[in-house]
Amino acid sequence: MSRRLLTCLALGLGLALAVPVALAAQPEPNTLSDQEKADGFQLLFDGKSLKGWHSYLQKGTGKDWKVSDGAIVLEKRIKDDSADFADLVTDAEYDNFHLKFEWQMTPCADSGVMFYVHESPEYHYTWATGPEMQIADLACTRPDSITLYERSGDLFDLISSNVEWVHESPQWNQFEIIAKDGHVQFFQNGHKVVETQLWDEKWKALVAGTKFAKMPGYAKYRKGHISLQGDEDKGAEPIRIAFRSIRIKPL
Repeated sequence: MSRRLLTCLALGLGLALAVPVALAAQPEPNTLSDQEKADGFQLLFDGKSLKGWHSYLQKGTGKDWKVSDGAIVLEKRIKDDSADFADLVTDAEYDNFHLKFEWQMTPCADSGVMFYVHESPEYHYTWATGPEMQIADLACTRPDSITLYERSGDLFDLISSNVEWVHESPQWNQFEIIAKDGHVQFFQNGHKVVETQLWDEKWKALVAGTKFAKMPGYAKYRKGHISLQGDEDKGAEPIRIAFRSIRIKPL
């Protein structure tokens, strides 16, 4: 059920919807609030350049990635060379962290943010090692917005949230990933949508029932890169996905 539908139902029943405190006051894009500075957050994107990022298994960044209007922007066409839109990864690696970021996309587009990505020629894709927080426009993405485990905010192909707290294009969305000693939490526009524990027996059983069971490196690394996905091909061309206010706090 979409947030828009939930809002309509609540209004019809005379209910009040509380605005999450986390969304009450936000700093200017690509800056840290005083509280974030005090908490130890640091920017992963300076708002002006792709410094600190590179395309997966490449030295630089693919041609379809650029910085525009204070955001990291992917603008691609399906016929583009795959190297041009290869997923971006951070130069640095992280183990325990709190990641915050905002994203926006054209209607029906699709992407994701991976973590614990191990960069090696042994693995051709970021998602061969890194679990993914799915990103998808609510309006009409197929099959993701109608398929459990593949909707915005889900732990892709593994755990689905009950509600998609996601804004339709072209609005910005605020997402968070917290990973501490294998305990992972996803937040979507201020709402917790996923919580799980990596690497225990329950997790191994969960992975065993998915396509990732055939990927020997999937979720095996306890430290790795953060990745912005660029290789999805859903939505009308040119596909445009933007990320900004990307900040991280080591835990």
